[in-house]
Amino acid sequence: MAGKKKEIILQITIHNQEQWEEVLSSKGLIVVDVYQAWCGPCKTTVSLFRKIKNELGDDLLHFAVAEADSIDALEKYRGKCEPTFLYFAGGDLVAVVRSANAPLLQKTILEQLEAEKKVLNHGLERNVIKDEELLEEEETSPLPTQIEDEELVPSGKSYTVAIIKPDAVAHGKADEIIMKIQDAGFEILANEERTMTESEARDFYKHRAGEEKFHELVQFMSSGPCHVLIISKSEGEDVIPTWREFIGPTDVEVAKKEKPESLRAQYGTEVLYNAVHGSNDREQASRELAFFFPSFKLQQTEESRTPERTLALIRPDVLKDRKDEVLQSIRDAGFSIAMQKQIMLTKQQVQEFYKEHVDQEYFPALEQQMTSGPVLALALVKDDAVKHWRNLLGPADLSEALNEAPDSLRARFTPRETKINQLHGSSSPVEAEKEINFFFPVERTLAAIKPDALEEHRDEIMERIQAAGFTVSHIKETNLNQEVAEEFYKEHKGKPFFDQLTNYMCRGPCLMMILSKENAVQEWRSLMGPTDPTEAQTSSPESLRSLFAKSILQNAVHGSSNLNHAMEKMKFIFGDIELERTNNETLTQSFLNDTADEVKQSDENTATEKNEAQPSQEDG
Repeated sequence: MAGKKKEIILQITIHNQEQWEEVLSSKGLIVVDVYQAWCGPCKTTVSLFRKIKNELGDDLLHFAVAEADSIDALEKYRGKCEPTFLYFAGGDLVAVVRSANAPLLQKTILEQLEAEKKVLNHGLERNVIKDEELLEEEETSPLPTQIEDEELVPSGKSYTVAIIKPDAVAHGKADEIIMKIQDAGFEILANEERTMTESEARDFYKHRAGEEKFHELVQFMSSGPCHVLIISKSEGEDVIPTWREFIGPTDVEVAKKEKPESLRAQYGTEVLYNAVHGSNDREQASRELAFFFPSFKLQQTEESRTPERTLALIRPDVLKDRKDEVLQSIRDAGFSIAMQKQIMLTKQQVQEFYKEHVDQEYFPALEQQMTSGPVLALALVKDDAVKHWRNLLGPADLSEALNEAPDSLRARFTPRETKINQLHGSSSPVEAEKEINFFFPVERTLAAIKPDALEEHRDEIMERIQAAGFTVSHIKETNLNQEVAEEFYKEHKGKPFFDQLTNYMCRGPCLMMILSKENAVQEWRSLMGPTDPTEAQTSSPESLRSLFAKSILQNAVHGSSNLNHAMEKMKFIFGDIELERTNNETLTQSFLNDTADEVKQSDENTATEKNEAQPSQEDG
């Protein structure tokens, strides 16, 4: 199954003007991701496009990627950072979407595909457009002038060039180093793999030409591929000294003694082979940026805002009788539900969450209401989510809500016989993050990419893990022997599939990871999908097992089933690392233990019975 999927090409790659003209002559609607060579195509939209293609199954819908620098027709799009999607029909431009705005991309695809069908089937006139933004640039832009180095990067931010050197790349450490860079809070603006010629290496290091080992340095830096990065920090923070502190002293032995956690201490072997490079100062950073990325230029327009989050609670009385109506009202108001959890709260948990209200006259009634049945916690996402959700809720006082805001959710959904409103919303963005962390704390879980998937789909799976918002805090590629595999899966010893499973896991290297995210255990299980890839393709078509698994046994990835299981397996694989459970993780486990969701319990019982016959989700 996975082999067949791999043959299906979602996006046509256009390399030159001839291919461009050939693709545009195709019948139907073509959606083209126009990208710059230094940053590559927009990977975050691939899942969306695959979903749309699978759902529509329409032969008139095509997707393509095209590098602006290599195609004459795209000359005016060169040097632009913002993701740009051009919609063509009959060889003509019919729509443009800038930014990876999933709802807008999908809406435009559906509208333009329907319009093109009317053109083809009923002879209607096609609505051809011109890219207005390019026309405005032509009208307002002065004659081209030489761009100064300091104009090549985002305003308000400092930057530096970082290089992962050939020794670290050759040992397969590039991805691991990049993850550590991101975990340390650096923003990667560009990442290019390239092999320098001797002439380029000599020119790049010309300021060190008088050193004794200059020739050896040039030979080394041109001996294999490097990863060249542009990294930045938040506004107001100077990235150069921060980066140099992070990589450590040039001399690896000094780094190991003085900065054992630095990149050079961890990945370097000697002064020359010290794994990473960083600019010394702003002037050198500008020169190095121009050397590696002469066309790198970010638009100075206002960056699109990150959507805000807020917490919503649906209390027991309404949850029991009108849950679906409330959820539909939330969606109709334009909110996305990022996370949800149905739980049964204890009195202690209610007192902790509402600790600022404990002394109020109404608190006993609130406590009784909050512990009378399951509560549904939701993390809602939207621009200005806190403000919009509170406006939608209406006044907290029920009589005020009924009299002054009869269309508000509290007025519509709170039973008349109760004095406690049935819906909660965070009071501010700061409070929202605290409350979301209370119900959806950052957790850690063990994840593994199994041998066959690691060999065939490593990069694709890692991209999806990062796109799903997980942080990879620890990573280890390892070959399990029979003894270790049997201990790792000891809870399944004696089951019919045990020998097959352990033998399979010893077939080749696995990639073991500790993933961190809010609600990480369940989020990772959702990303993996059902154990059986056939079931996954039906119920979770975008899951890892749907896309990359071959069978129930060879199902691509592994994940822990709960926090206790995750803690045990993380210690087993990674040894004596800092894995003490946080208060929030303990609270989460308490929530899970107290959950009164009978449907979920029923599913767990069914899964337990199924485990006796075949690998379970824990075999992941």
